[in-house]
Amino acid sequence: MSKDRKPAGESWESFADRRIREASEQGEFDKLPGLGQPIPGIDEPLDENWWVRQKLRNEGLSVVPPTIEARRKREQALEKVPSLGSEQAVRRLLEKVNETIREAQFSAAAGPAKGVHPVDIEQVVQQWREQRAEPQQP
Repeated sequence: MSKDRKPAGESWESFADRRIREASEQGEFDKLPGLGQPIPGIDEPLDENWWVRQKLRNEGLSVVPPTIEARRKREQALEKVPSLGSEQAVRRLLEKVNETIREAQFSAAAGPAKGVHPVDIEQVVQQWREQRAEPQQP
């Protein structure tokens, strides 16, 4: 009979207890991740959706509406522009952001009524050039 199946006549509790004892004797619990460490969030207030939040965090997923996510990416890109070393890098970054914005604008997902507008690439590139041309002060 298979070791993975509960034998007829044995209670579920004794079957589970036996399997746990056997696994423990074989050392299968000796090197589990987090062994000897506190359980994360154990002292936080009870949240019935904790597992959903944890799953989203572990999978790198977001439930933020696409327009809000696009707005956040737009702001991050504009903050990054001054540190970029070439006009080509600036244009690539802004084109990628504008594509994200276009996708958000045509998304069927619910979001704020006031959307996010694409970046005027030529204007930002011009500002980037001007900042590069200004003499750096010590």
